[in-house]
Amino acid sequence: MEQRHFLQGIGLRLLAAFLMTAMSAAVHAAAQDAALGQIIFWRSAVALIPICLYMALRGEFPQALRTQQPKLHVVRSLFGAFSMALSFVSLAYLPVANAQAIGYLAPVLVLPLAAVMLGEKLTKTIFVAVFVGFGGVIALLWEALSLPGEGAVIGVAAGLAFAVTMAFVRVHTKKMTFTERSSTIAFYFAVVAALAGLASLPFGWPDLSWPQFGLLIAAGLIGGIGHIVANEATARAPVSALAPFDFTGLIWALGFDIVLFSQVPGPLGLLGVFAITLAALLVTFSGPKMRA
Repeated sequence: MEQRHFLQGIGLRLLAAFLMTAMSAAVHAAAQDAALGQIIFWRSAVALIPICLYMALRGEFPQALRTQQPKLHVVRSLFGAFSMALSFVSLAYLPVANAQAIGYLAPVLVLPLAAVMLGEKLTKTIFVAVFVGFGGVIALLWEALSLPGEGAVIGVAAGLAFAVTMAFVRVHTKKMTFTERSSTIAFYFAVVAALAGLASLPFGWPDLSWPQFGLLIAAGLIGGIGHIVANEATARAPVSALAPFDFTGLIWALGFDIVLFSQVPGPLGLLGVFAITLAALLVTFSGPKMRA
């Protein structure tokens, strides 16, 4: 794999981590008033705007809507929509950093899947980096489990389920990038997820104020851009090499918790940030030594 593509993949993954964490912060705020299906619909439907603009800028619209792998898109989109729902449930009951921490167990689960399903060769440095980052996740996970009330338990359970499903989604997405455009994958995921969210309308959606509605719009726009960036990163570098950089989203999550929600992390939170940063640096300076 070319060094340039590898570094591009890392840069895009870092940007995706920030964008998806910002989206999570918007969802966390919106979840205090909006219904789950309502959040899924607006997050997915609005995401079609940046996705279609991206296609147009690349001269891929409407050609990118064509696919020879419709079944793969259906499977990936349904799994992705279910994984999204689990993530939003976790964000509704936990602080952003704690929900992100649990969700970031996914990169650890991705490692054996990437080796078996994609034939990626894992180096010792990659193993060390991911497990150092995993140690940082455990530090934040400890805080999540210590939160009082049934809500925290529901949030932790949903977060763990999200981590498992997201591991499969990422590996499945990597396989699809061999034949499908990143914009095509993002488009059909947004369509399927929006329809899944809309199906909950008969069960009742609460009326929202303009600021609350604005949070849903922001989640959709940021999420749509983040989804494209994440897929582009996956197309340029091995899943296992990108996995540790997902942990950097926790740094942003802690910042959002402090600035937006006045939730200050304790010593364990700071330890987690240090471990996650170290994991990303290890992979950055080790360079690509595995095949895509």
